[in-house]
Amino acid sequence: MARNLNDYKEMKKSIEMSKDSIKDQHSRGKLTVWERLELLLDKGSFVELNEFVGSREDSLKEKRARDGVITGIGRIEGRKVCVYAQDFTFMGGSMGEAHTRKIANLIKDAIKLGCPVIGLLDSGGARIQEGVASLAGGGEIFRLNTQASGIIPQISAIMGPCAGIAVYSPALTDFIFMVNKTSNMFITGPEVIKAVTGEEISFDALGGAAVHSEKSGVAHFIADDEKQCLLKIKKLLSYLPSNNLETSPVYDTKDDPARKSKKIQEMLPEDSSKVYDVVEIINEIVDKKSFYQVMERYAQNIVIGFGRLNNISVGIIANQPNVLAGCLDVNSSDKISRFVRFCDCFNIPLVNLVDVTGYLPGTEQEHNGIIRHGAKVLYAYSEATVPKIALVMRKSYGGAFIALSSKDMGYDKVIAWPSAEIAVMGAEGAVNILNRKELAESKNQEKLRAEKVEEYRNRFYNPYVAAKLGYVDMVVDFPDTRDVLITLLEASLTKRERNISKKHGNMPA
Repeated sequence: MARNLNDYKEMKKSIEMSKDSIKDQHSRGKLTVWERLELLLDKGSFVELNEFVGSREDSLKEKRARDGVITGIGRIEGRKVCVYAQDFTFMGGSMGEAHTRKIANLIKDAIKLGCPVIGLLDSGGARIQEGVASLAGGGEIFRLNTQASGIIPQISAIMGPCAGIAVYSPALTDFIFMVNKTSNMFITGPEVIKAVTGEEISFDALGGAAVHSEKSGVAHFIADDEKQCLLKIKKLLSYLPSNNLETSPVYDTKDDPARKSKKIQEMLPEDSSKVYDVVEIINEIVDKKSFYQVMERYAQNIVIGFGRLNNISVGIIANQPNVLAGCLDVNSSDKISRFVRFCDCFNIPLVNLVDVTGYLPGTEQEHNGIIRHGAKVLYAYSEATVPKIALVMRKSYGGAFIALSSKDMGYDKVIAWPSAEIAVMGAEGAVNILNRKELAESKNQEKLRAEKVEEYRNRFYNPYVAAKLGYVDMVVDFPDTRDVLITLLEASLTKRERNISKKHGNMPA
């Protein structure tokens, strides 16, 4: 018995991180895997799995149990999660066969247990020394990420380098977090790029947190340091259910559901051509301090994020008049469609705040495929069976009206402020088409155009025409918005709707 216990102690000692390894990790401005797990998980809740699994490759000069990744089960605010954390101090966190199989086994556990899976990535990519065996294990991870999609939330935090095959698993998960200055994601690194194209570029400029949160749209959240990153993950989880068969946890925000807001009307300019910050309006409507914006720096003409209405988690999509007048374009269409599909997967009701003149015009947008990207928005909303409520704040024109606020698209309730303008297009454009001949023959075109524009505005630039036809369910006074939205949301929570049975649809590319 004593010998067995001594063997166990020796094995445990052999897999401990050395002081030099810890010092090296800290010198890079990064925490160790154990420090990360301690910050992320409830104290004393982590149970490690497969800690003695190691590489079977005899040619490796360096071998250690765990094989560069820690996997296990823990809790965050009492809720069960599966976590894996790559250890950069062992062979640069490279992904060998044992390493990848451990991650794959953990994802299988998460699916069976019905709990979120969180990956803390810090890896240089596939382990070259193990050849094709490391690639095969990566393929299993990608397949399991795909199988888990829509069943459990999958979250990836990039805590260092993430290169080669290592980047594809995060890309298949629901949300990616990156840390400023220490996170990198790329398929091929700066050295390969220089050898192939002659281009010289730094790691940060190629695949840093700023690049992926602002330009590529790969990262959903950016943090100043690792501690902030881990806290942001915990905050995100508070809005999400553990799996697709549950609803999101309810948190008491201590905000009055009947709270009136006189500020909303002041925030919305009387002149519909003037801009404003829709985030300020969102914060007035949702429970106080509950709005958590997603992809804040990417495609800023659209705002998406999670909030609470009377403690209930909701997904919010809003046009941002401050940027491109809130128009839909290629990037914002992708941003909307993926967020809508995520919320639908996990039973999170959707609330649209609409102020949009349409899709952004121009040859660049057309040539970049606004038709197929815009179709993704239509597909996502048409497919979604969760409660869907649209509030038309100001403009809602043409195809964008259909996408974001049409009852024929399956919206359960459409409400509007008195300031709403619901029409096929803007007044000037409509008059130029409808009165083309009359304007051409007029001796005073500008005066006639102004009269026709005013006539068009008086006829269509209000919510009442749409309300008379049943396209708008309610016209709501500004201070009553929060109360009405909560009432409609709570009434729709028992909604039962199923799509036609099929293997799966084919979403626009």
